[in-house]
Amino acid sequence: MTEHPIEVWHRLVQERNPHGLDVLLDADAVFVSPVMHTPQRGKKAAAMYLATAFQVFFNPTFRYVREIVGNTDAMLEFETEIDGVLVNGVDIIKWNEAGRIVEFKVMLRPLKAINLIHQRHDRHASNQPVSAAKGRPPNRVAGGVSRRPPPQWGRVGVLDEVT
Repeated sequence: MTEHPIEVWHRLVQERNPHGLDVLLDADAVFVSPVMHTPQRGKKAAAMYLATAFQVFFNPTFRYVREIVGNTDAMLEFETEIDGVLVNGVDIIKWNEAGRIVEFKVMLRPLKAINLIHQRHDRHASNQPVSAAKGRPPNRVAGGVSRRPPPQWGRVGVLDEVT
């Protein structure tokens, strides 16, 4: 890749074009999301989450406000407004010698923005309609927490005595 990875990223963001991610991401790319508990590994997973970010974050108010760029990594601070909420975040991007992104980490603030992004991410990722009454996907409570425990929790027993 002859063009600097951050220049390519800026062009994709400016054009609102997630299709260029295939060339920009390494086969072993890792995407670290502020709303997912585990890193998403592999080009396909990273591209899917970044494509969702294109839909969620990139509106006419989106802009990068500060950049720190090194030889193999960069920190890009951004701001955007979504549903009246000012979202402030940081993209931390690391690339290899070939100029392909190997890690893309997103950090957000404030908490209200994180909750909003979680809600929006779930909606786009699952293509579920949003409940008009509550403004959130079905089977979710405020803050994006599922009403059902994850399957790995198993069944919890009741103590007979308190010691």
